[in-house]
Amino acid sequence: MPGLSGSYDASVPNKTIYVSEGDLSLFDRAQEIAGGNLSGAIATALRRYVEADDARREGFDEITVRVGSGAGRKVRFSGILLGEWANSSWSRYETYRVYRGRTGKYVVHVERTPEFQTLDAEGKPAGWIQQLTGLGNVSFKSAPGESTLEVVATLDELRDKIPPQLFEIVERGAKQPPVEDLDI
Repeated sequence: MPGLSGSYDASVPNKTIYVSEGDLSLFDRAQEIAGGNLSGAIATALRRYVEADDARREGFDEITVRVGSGAGRKVRFSGILLGEWANSSWSRYETYRVYRGRTGKYVVHVERTPEFQTLDAEGKPAGWIQQLTGLGNVSFKSAPGESTLEVVATLDELRDKIPPQLFEIVERGAKQPPVEDLDI
């Protein structure tokens, strides 16, 4: 097959994959990324494909969230959203989301917007008129937003990690099966 090469090992089961001419560059790039081990790259991709399909059939969604300060990094898992709760103040907005993962553990994702404060000449929080208008001797400060992700095994562990209002919602949702098959 043009563009693909490798050695043959009689102790390894052999599968032949026919690749269209238009896909050769894709397979060449995958082999390059995998350090020459194309079968490893294919197996990794197929494993991810099968796991994602199995999770979807079990009623779970693929969840991707950001974690860290500023842009942070992306984290992906299979889960079901059990509840969401948000809180706002003059300086910040925060959102809590709780998911149940495929293994039955609970995932807590907290997003906090950048924190913003308006200070008067003495360095104290400015009044609401100064905050809205910026009039007078005021200064502004901010801190970057952040997101965290924490995994806990039980509802008891979860209780102290989230606001009580959200825990009530999650506790009810946790008793529901991810998918209920109806015989109708």
